Amino acid sequence: MELGVIGLGRMGRIVVDRVLDAGHDVTAFDVDEEAVGDAADAGATPADSIPDLAVQLGADKRVWVMVPAGDPVDAALDELAPHLDGDDVVVDGGNSKFTDSVRRAETTDVAYLDCGTSGGPAGAALGFSLMVGGPEWAYEELVPVFDAVATGPDGHDRMGPAGSGHYVKMIHNGVEYALMQAYGEGFELLANGRYDLDLEAVARTWNNGAVIRSWLLELCEEAFREEGSDLGTVADHVAGGSTGTWTVQEALEQEVSVPLIYQALAERFDSRATDAEPGRFSRRLANRLRYGFGRHEVARHDE
Repeated sequence: MELGVIGLGRMGRIVVDRVLDAGHDVTAFDVDEEAVGDAADAGATPADSIPDLAVQLGADKRVWVMVPAGDPVDAALDELAPHLDGDDVVVDGGNSKFTDSVRRAETTDVAYLDCGTSGGPAGAALGFSLMVGGPEWAYEELVPVFDAVATGPDGHDRMGPAGSGHYVKMIHNGVEYALMQAYGEGFELLANGRYDLDLEAVARTWNNGAVIRSWLLELCEEAFREEGSDLGTVADHVAGGSTGTWTVQEALEQEVSVPLIYQALAERFDSRATDAEPGRFSRRLANRLRYGFGRHEVARHDE
């Protein structure tokens, strides 16, 4: 299969590499010429613009857009639109709001697949979890690519109609917030409790057979190994929050109680309202976990 990829940041480049490794052809474009050159060195065919990418793909175009959510997605679709028709497929693999995905699907002639993507840069070697919404025929058409980008056939599925992929990913992120908060509070109690504990050893032990074992807990172990049981200079500042906010807003609209997700979101906001050092241990751990799975910058305080 021939795939066009627009956006060669950390996640987009992983898509390129995994699709190439699976034996497919890739044409790649990014506003960063160096990123395009690097992708070309890896085996992709370079494009010098979005229209050029579309022309190079020929008939039955299959395009994966991996740019920041919001206006950049609309801008990419606007440039693609004159070169696409109803037989073509566009995958939006970013963290778009599901209502934006519904709007895009309804206002374009192309088959639009909203693809929630989980796993982050740290999960590149294993592949991603892909939650896809949109026309069933378009999903089936892209299955070979989804198999390559995901962990395999079990790592992706069609969730339903347009918007459902990003909807499921949105709520996934809300759950992620609550899990990070739960681990953070547990380790905060251990850090301030009765015993002088090696928290890396605790996390490692829990990860071997315990009910609460998980990749997030493996990342807790990594954090304590690299930062120390006191988390060193990691600051009480947790960035992000858009998808968690959308999750809480949706819960209010659907009249579903989500107190754990709400509290985890509130803790993120509160972490930005104080200059106290070192601050809450639970939020400092959440800060470091975001680096673990997403390679987000770690906010730090002065030693």
